[in-house]
Amino acid sequence: MDFTNVNQQDICRVENLKEKHMTANKEKLFGQFPPISTTEWKDKVIADLKGADFDKKLVWRTNEGFNVQPMYRAEDIVGLKTTDSLPGEYPYVRGTKCDNEWLIRQDIFVENPQEANRKALDLLNKGITSLGFQIGRDQITPESLASLLNGINAEKVELNFISCIKNASKIGEELSSYFKKQGVDLQKVKGSIGFDPFKRILKHGRDFPKYADMAEQVINSVSELPGYRVLMADAFMLNNAGSYITQELGFALAWGNEWLSVLTDKGLSVDKVANRIKFNFGISSNYFMEMAKFRAARMLWAQIVSAYKPNCDCASKIEMHAQTSQFNMTIYDAHVNLLRSQTETMSAALAGVNSITVTPFDITYKQPDEFSERIARNQQLLLKEESHFNKIVDPAGGSYYIETLTASIAEEAWKLFLEVEDAGGFYAALRSGFVQNTVNAAAESRRTAIARRKEILLGTNQYPNIHETALDKIVAETGHSCGCHHHEECTPEMPALHTVRGASDFEALRLATEKSGKRPKVFMLTIGNLAMRLARSQFSGNFFGCAGYEIIDNLGFDTVQAGVEAAIKAKADIVVLCSSDEEYATLAPEAYKLLEGKAIFVVAGAPESMEDLKAQGITRFINVRSNVLETLKEYNTLLSI
Repeated sequence: MDFTNVNQQDICRVENLKEKHMTANKEKLFGQFPPISTTEWKDKVIADLKGADFDKKLVWRTNEGFNVQPMYRAEDIVGLKTTDSLPGEYPYVRGTKCDNEWLIRQDIFVENPQEANRKALDLLNKGITSLGFQIGRDQITPESLASLLNGINAEKVELNFISCIKNASKIGEELSSYFKKQGVDLQKVKGSIGFDPFKRILKHGRDFPKYADMAEQVINSVSELPGYRVLMADAFMLNNAGSYITQELGFALAWGNEWLSVLTDKGLSVDKVANRIKFNFGISSNYFMEMAKFRAARMLWAQIVSAYKPNCDCASKIEMHAQTSQFNMTIYDAHVNLLRSQTETMSAALAGVNSITVTPFDITYKQPDEFSERIARNQQLLLKEESHFNKIVDPAGGSYYIETLTASIAEEAWKLFLEVEDAGGFYAALRSGFVQNTVNAAAESRRTAIARRKEILLGTNQYPNIHETALDKIVAETGHSCGCHHHEECTPEMPALHTVRGASDFEALRLATEKSGKRPKVFMLTIGNLAMRLARSQFSGNFFGCAGYEIIDNLGFDTVQAGVEAAIKAKADIVVLCSSDEEYATLAPEAYKLLEGKAIFVVAGAPESMEDLKAQGITRFINVRSNVLETLKEYNTLLSI
């Protein structure tokens, strides 16, 4: 009998009984408050809206295909299966264990095994509990592995290896041999070998038809290492390419099921296969929905594995690694990336993933250095050591909002999963281009939303630092080779993911301004209604600042003539009239005539008099409905940038 497992089950049982008791006691505290119906709450909100439409004003339509209400109540989670279990209980929606400990991971690119070893040992002294080694074929030798892992306690540290898929079996064999020579308890070592043949299709559009045969070889190579996961479902690639949350989850489930299906067809037991699968998810900035995604992932994967009738429910427990997204990272105002990755990390930590990698904030423009890696590492340590996120299991459990989100995301992801399965499975969906085209379409829709500022990237398409330059800090990417030298074979045979960050188009626009050697001046001609001129001046400054233009703001002018004269004196390239809609009918024609074509004339807003103004030759307007990116491209062209 495995007494370790029995003890863990006992711990879960005690913790769950405590939770039930505490919940029952807390519920009594609300007895003194009279019940208020949902209708009464909604009537109060509608009254405060003063006639505005409730659904249009407060109900949020997600990219994932469902609505989010402004408030949720106990009645919203009645009948939801997500509330039927406790942590450690099937279907594991509340966690696969009774604690919330997660591993802090940092990856190391191995050029020299000795140097990589020194770095690894240093990281272990600084809080890292999971190491990732990106190695080439030449380093997969007994001597290199011995140098690389020298002094590292493999029973205490998770060791992950990333290389060309053709090297995966060799890594498994050499690791097994090394651990046995070192006298390591093979039952205690834990880690992964990144075997993912589908990555080649997604990244390069190149097929890999023998994936099942090679997968079986990789599994056999770690037969003596039960704690090693070797079959990857690298859903973070979809996340980094700009997928919606339900797309990442739905395709990830199909990805994992592909492994189960093809390998059980080859005669392997579902228990053996399931315990070798590892899901590597991305984390977007949608805080609550990401929490719900990971909870839904545990539940849905447990149901998929159960359909194969495993001998042990433990085979239904998902292994999830999470890494912060690169799709929403930026070059300009790059320290905002720290804020993005911190909220992302919080989502994953509170959702109970097994391990997390925080992407360094400067990865968009250079190879991360010691400082950015230290900050990335400390972002997780802060959550553990100072905020104590590891002390609470599934804090979102029972939340009307999170439970509803979990169910909604699960429903939409399941629909996509079934669609993929009906089409022949994940591999068939890749060969047809369905996965790639679906994600690419979502990413294009998101980039359009970013262009229109419907999706905000602070410092890039909203509230830019107009004084910042970035051209001098960008270091060309050199890339890392796996040592297989097959790059000449990467002519696409099928669609590939378009791995373009959301901010890339805006960054190209602003970098073009920097490269031009000139910085256009945008003069705010503020006049008339105080509140409107200030609001529109701020809007216009943010608008043109996204292209790296110099913004000349003003508190206001008494006359149009004074404003125009000041603009000409400042040698403005663009003059933006900032006032109220009512005043534009008279102020705009006057300013346009006085300017006499000495600068590009723009009106901030969309006044009712727009058509009349256009008839007078005033054709340029900026407002909240403008496509900021396309509009700024036009101005760059006009200014010969």
